[in-house]
Amino acid sequence: MSKFGRKEISELVDTPTQKAPILSSNFSDKGNGEKQGGHSSQENNHYKTKVVNQSQNVITFKEKVFDRIIKHIDLVAAAKMPSSELRHEIEHYVLEYSEEHQAQVSRKELQDIINDIMDDMVGLGPLEILLKDPSISDILINSYNLVFVERFGKLFKTDIAFRDEKHVLQIAQRIASQVGRRIDELSPMVDARLQDGSRVNIIIPPVSLGGASISIRKFQQQNIKLNDLVQYNSLSLKMAEFLKMAAEARLNVIISGGTGAGKTTLLNALSGLIDPSERVISIEDSAELKLSLPHVVRLESRPSNMEGAGLVAISDLLRNALRMRPDRLVIGECRGAEAFDMLQAMNTGHNGSMSTLHANNTREALHRIENMLLMAGHDFPNQVVKSYIADAVDLIVHVARMKDGVRRVTQISSVEGLDENGINIQDIFLFNNVTEERGKIKGDFEFQGLPKILREKIENHGAGNALNNFLKLASS
Repeated sequence: MSKFGRKEISELVDTPTQKAPILSSNFSDKGNGEKQGGHSSQENNHYKTKVVNQSQNVITFKEKVFDRIIKHIDLVAAAKMPSSELRHEIEHYVLEYSEEHQAQVSRKELQDIINDIMDDMVGLGPLEILLKDPSISDILINSYNLVFVERFGKLFKTDIAFRDEKHVLQIAQRIASQVGRRIDELSPMVDARLQDGSRVNIIIPPVSLGGASISIRKFQQQNIKLNDLVQYNSLSLKMAEFLKMAAEARLNVIISGGTGAGKTTLLNALSGLIDPSERVISIEDSAELKLSLPHVVRLESRPSNMEGAGLVAISDLLRNALRMRPDRLVIGECRGAEAFDMLQAMNTGHNGSMSTLHANNTREALHRIENMLLMAGHDFPNQVVKSYIADAVDLIVHVARMKDGVRRVTQISSVEGLDENGINIQDIFLFNNVTEERGKIKGDFEFQGLPKILREKIENHGAGNALNNFLKLASS
């Protein structure tokens, strides 16, 4: 691709035609193949976009103007200029060059040139068009000419390209500087949040062998409710009613799943079931939750600065949150040492707390928590660890991204104390009878019954009426 050859998104193939919505990584994309954001369409199982076709004359014009501009306006200085002032300067150089060379370009082409140069000087260059596309949930840059997107749960290669590897590195450094971080050979990895809430991970040489790599998980503007997930066939009505009952009974819930399975979106939907009168403290590594509650305090961890100081870990925030009189805690993701603090909170009166973690099923989720406690250096006997987990966690909800790109709640299990084999868990719901037909996954959300200990917890927490209503629905 030429230095500034701007295209939007390539023709993307194998996107499923759909009548019902197919979910994004956050369950939220409702794309049906119609034009979105003014630059995409889907026909005959192909995802096509309206490419901004620029003649070689326009591309050359743009290259020459850009070279002239950066001789007069330093990129660092440009980043500090007000947007309107910078745009005025760019317009000046574009029009000046056009008059000098009597360029055969239209008014629309001049505006495209100005926009492209603005994006390249202070924006994220070729990524801007992808960030503005609401149907895209993830942007993955493997190298300067290899850019992928996730759309409706599936990955597609695009024809978006940077000028060269240096161009990718410049954009990576710009992202890092915007969030007060440094990216270089001594500090080759950055994990941060963009101004719009999107999560970004950057890794560069020498640890990234193929050049700078950037991964962006776009922040979903739409706030998905539990009823929406029922409409999307991500879980059944009975499952939704069960989870509503669990929220009323203030059960402690862990959501498990793989990367991109939709754990955070499900956590956000479950948090919407919390009584508005309760005080909730949310704790995240990178703020993604959109808690629509009146009494919320949001906390976000902080990495160390360029000098290696100033680290505020999730575990630090958890310990502090316990001093803030929370009714419930919502922890975005549990990865390590904070597992002990999370369980401690669940075991000390903060019922109804919620978190997520990476695991392949509900039983493995418990093993993951065990490993987190042991790896964090807590020298407890194995039986004590299991007992601590069994006392704290009431429910595990597992969500999976399936082969057809749809995210589904495939398992809900109850922690039923300890037995001779360790922690006893019993399934309440399972996604069974799975078949594949024309690329679509089909199956049944089956109710397995309500275990005894769980029934007692629900009744003891004052949700007896909700329990009776659920049992009537479950038996219908």
